[in-house]
This record gives sequence, structure tokens and C-alpha cells, in this order.
Amino acid sequence: MKIPEFLSLFLAFSFLFFGFSCFFAPRMKHEFIRYGLPHQRRIVGILQLIGSAGLFIGMVTGPMLSVLALAGLAILMSMGVIVRIKIKDPWPAILPAFIYAFLCGYLFYDTVILM
Repeated sequence: MKIPEFLSLFLAFSFLFFGFSCFFAPRMKHEFIRYGLPHQRRIVGILQLIGSAGLFIGMVTGPMLSVLALAGLAILMSMGVIVRIKIKDPWPAILPAFIYAFLCGYLFYDTVILM
């Protein structure tokens, strides 16, 4: 398995987990309240699940769906970084969202170059 394929699987499973967490984990409910975005929790979860599905399906059907999913997830995670900066989270708390945004952006670029 090549690194881009591994990263795609890692991201697909991660966003599947995070998407479901938005619906079922009490901690996520409290986090979105802390972000000042309590009503956006479900839409973020849905977007994460859609992105995860796009990555899984894109691995089977071809890169076009993966490109769309990666673009959406990169934007979503970049917005997560902005929200965390806005609420003045410490850098160690911002780092995971930044890493996910970077990985999605990197894979987006890598996939577009290979198309």
C-alpha cells in the first residue's frame, strides 16, 4: 500500500469516527457549545460523514470523488482551525485540526496532479 492510499484510508476512517462522534458523543456537544456553534454540530457531522463516504467510494470508483471529498474536508478542517484560533485555544489544541487540514490539502494536491 502506497502512502497516499494509506492516508486516504486513515482520513476516511478518521472522519467516519468524527462524524458519528458529532451525533453521539456528549463531549462533542460540549465542544461545539464552547466554540459558540451549538447548532452547527450536526451539519459538521454530516459533512464529515459525506467526506468519509466520498473517500471510501473514490478509492473504488476513481479519483474524481476523492478530489471533491478532499477539497470539502480541507475547507472544513481549515474552518475548524480558524474557529479554534478565534476562541483562543492553545496551539496544542489547534494542531490536530491543522494536521487534518494539511493532510486533506496534500492528498487533494497529490490526487489532482496524478489525474
